[in-house]
Amino acid sequence: MTELVLEEAKDKMAKAIDHLKAEFSSVRTGRATPALVEGIMVDYYGTATPLKSLASFQVPDAKMLVVAPFDKSTMASIEKAIGASDLGITPSNDGQVIRLGFPPLTEERRKEMVKVVKGKAEEGRVAMRNHRRSARQELEQMEKDGLSSDDMERAEKALDKITQGFVDQVDELTAQKEKELLEV
Repeated sequence: MTELVLEEAKDKMAKAIDHLKAEFSSVRTGRATPALVEGIMVDYYGTATPLKSLASFQVPDAKMLVVAPFDKSTMASIEKAIGASDLGITPSNDGQVIRLGFPPLTEERRKEMVKVVKGKAEEGRVAMRNHRRSARQELEQMEKDGLSSDDMERAEKALDKITQGFVDQVDELTAQKEKELLEV
């Protein structure tokens, strides 16, 4: 029964790691990538719609991203949403596609991005602790229902080991992203 609780905690922590990876991919590193704009919400006939459902993306080179709307009438809405996003990039529209030129990041902007990454990493660590806490509460309930103290102790140690493994993964991903950001 304790294995079930531990497996559930492990699954939740793995999903939190996947979420953190997705969050990190949306942090700009100086290279153009569709992940930077896919999640931008565009006002599409009164409905907030993610950009990835309204357009296709191409990356002709490391500093350029081309957004090709499926419906040309949405061009103005897409351009407005990209301009309002926190990317700090002004879109240029040629009537067919929207081009996004990514200037090189300044040292100051790189340091700001590192702070953003560290904030997201801390959110990931908090998620791990929350999953550990909920699993520990389930284990404590099992102890009240008759789980022996030895089994409880073993399960808690296993839970702490699992949690530490996932926190180490968060630290690894953070260090990797920081290195990527600070690379000129």
